[in-house]
Amino acid sequence: MAENTPKKPNVLVFFTDQQRWDTTGVHGNPLDLTPNFDRVAKRGTHFANAITCNPVCGPARSSMQTGTYPTQTGCFRNSIPLDEEATTLAKCFKKGGYETGYIGKWHLGGGNLVNKKALDPVPEEKRGGYDYWLASDLLEFTSDAYDTILFNNDNEPVKLPGYRVDALTDAAIRYIDTQKDNPFFLFLSFLEPHHQNHRDDYPGPHGHESKYVSKWLPPDLAALGGTSHQHLPGYCAMIKRLDEAFGRVLDALRSLHLLDDTIILFTSDHGSHFKTRNSEYKRSCHESSVHIPAAARGPGFDGGGEIRELVSLVDFAPSLLDAAGLEIPSEMVGKSVMPLTKGDNSNWPDSAFIQISEEQVGRAIRTSRWKYSVVAEGIDGREEAGADTYTEEFLYDLKADPYELENLVGEEAYEELRECLRERLLRSIRGIEGRDVTIKPSAERESHYARNLTQKELDEVAIENCTVRGFG
Repeated sequence: MAENTPKKPNVLVFFTDQQRWDTTGVHGNPLDLTPNFDRVAKRGTHFANAITCNPVCGPARSSMQTGTYPTQTGCFRNSIPLDEEATTLAKCFKKGGYETGYIGKWHLGGGNLVNKKALDPVPEEKRGGYDYWLASDLLEFTSDAYDTILFNNDNEPVKLPGYRVDALTDAAIRYIDTQKDNPFFLFLSFLEPHHQNHRDDYPGPHGHESKYVSKWLPPDLAALGGTSHQHLPGYCAMIKRLDEAFGRVLDALRSLHLLDDTIILFTSDHGSHFKTRNSEYKRSCHESSVHIPAAARGPGFDGGGEIRELVSLVDFAPSLLDAAGLEIPSEMVGKSVMPLTKGDNSNWPDSAFIQISEEQVGRAIRTSRWKYSVVAEGIDGREEAGADTYTEEFLYDLKADPYELENLVGEEAYEELRECLRERLLRSIRGIEGRDVTIKPSAERESHYARNLTQKELDEVAIENCTVRGFG
């Protein structure tokens, strides 16, 4: 009987760092950066509106590992270690009979440059329960583009040859080969296309950045500039190499006759706005920060098509467990996407909740059409996880203004819409954070981009507000 028991599907997460959704061909990027991702998105399941729950590395990763929000994991900012008792993907898959492995950037060990622990190996008790370990807490500080140094299970430094993306991919293929006879869960976590912190640049493979100089710019970067002209060529070269690495992993699985029996999720922790929205690269409510690429293939995901519903990063942990036939822990607040792959969206939420930390203490709600965000004025986002009082900051119509160049938060014509979105955001904060807060209306009655709406436009806004109350 045991010999006839079907083997559990393998599960592999291909996780990039700071990758915008519009770097992919399926989202209209014309530079052919992601042919492998695009093929998976078209033949498997494409989450066209995947949204991070926090556009900061550590908080987003804590959510990816636990299926809960950063204020629930306690990792509301970087340099806070994940609770050793947290229910994680690794622990759940291990309980389900899987070998578990982690390769690459962790960022949940509590390391930082102030206490010098960024350069130290992650103690076993702070590894989230993974069995095999070849990782660094802050890979951006222990390595460079051609100097990849990780730590193994015994906390010994391991230097891997090649460009960093290729080095991690080689290690992943070696792991897959050793586990080919066992069901495995592998989390492959890259630093790319994150910037190299100590130089503040985006080092692509040597000589490849020049291919993308003076090429296509996303409309928000074309309008706002930031550091995009300086950094986008390297950023694009990084993403091209990442996609090639993704193809290599698929080929390795194919050659070992594992591809059809492996669930593969490609996604990222957050995006990059290239210093157009504040003084750094993410930490804002804008699509450039929060909209991420996401696609999956394998058992449960093949033929799922394009899913337009909003899917949060917190949803991927329960989804992977569900797809593998494992129980979803009650602690996980994310929802499994598996009903969506079968065309059932009857119980799916029509908005995504976003927490913003470090640069600010902010909260946002994103529907299919609207983006509404608030900020706690005078509160340090590196010291406080939340606040009691927020002020309206942004309102965007993503249908008319998908690259968020016109802030409508001060427009009187949208007052009823703001009230409805405010109520929805308050419910999300209360339900997820257990906190009753106050949101003050924007002090501005006219935005910087204020214009006179026609009577027809005013009527359309009023009809949509009163009829739907969810605003798309």
